[in-house]
Amino acid sequence: MIKIIDYKAGNAPSVLHAVRHLGFTADFAHRPQDLEDATHIILPGVGSAKATISSLREMDMIDTLENLVLKKKVFFLGICVGLQILFEYSEEENVNCLGWFKGKVVKFDPEKVRVPQMGWNEVTFTAPFLTKSDGYFYFVNSYYAVPKNESDLWGVADYNGKFTAAVRRENIFATQFHTEKSGEAGLSLLNGFLSLND
Repeated sequence: MIKIIDYKAGNAPSVLHAVRHLGFTADFAHRPQDLEDATHIILPGVGSAKATISSLREMDMIDTLENLVLKKKVFFLGICVGLQILFEYSEEENVNCLGWFKGKVVKFDPEKVRVPQMGWNEVTFTAPFLTKSDGYFYFVNSYYAVPKNESDLWGVADYNGKFTAAVRRENIFATQFHTEKSGEAGLSLLNGFLSLND
């Protein structure tokens, strides 16, 4: 069963629409027990890292997520802020995050680029997981992740310099761009994730 975590700062309805458009069945998860039968978990992201972490704490989701994703290896996809909170720390409101990936999240330099980055940007993937080719994806972000481990880097884009567009390790995938708003390229990647099985 595909579960989309629905929290205050998220973008769950548009992700659910995209999943159903691809022909898959999915439900929202509002409580830890809603994830019990999950085969795939999606954590959408809109808003700040601090608000997202706070919402997950209020929902009592963090321990359950760590058990399912880190121990039981349930497939996981984080989108936008759903990628950023996977790291140890975010400069956005100086918040400690989940720490599933080593590294931190930093802000684009507003003296060099328009912040937030809004619009389409080309992503180059380091390995062909879920997607067969590079392409243009839709971004809305002021911050980006800086992984400590190069092996976690899955995709990069350029915004006055290279930045992390996607990360991956084992069963965990995450994109800084909005897969659900990225047209055919985004739907193709999302379909690849939803089609994963053991």
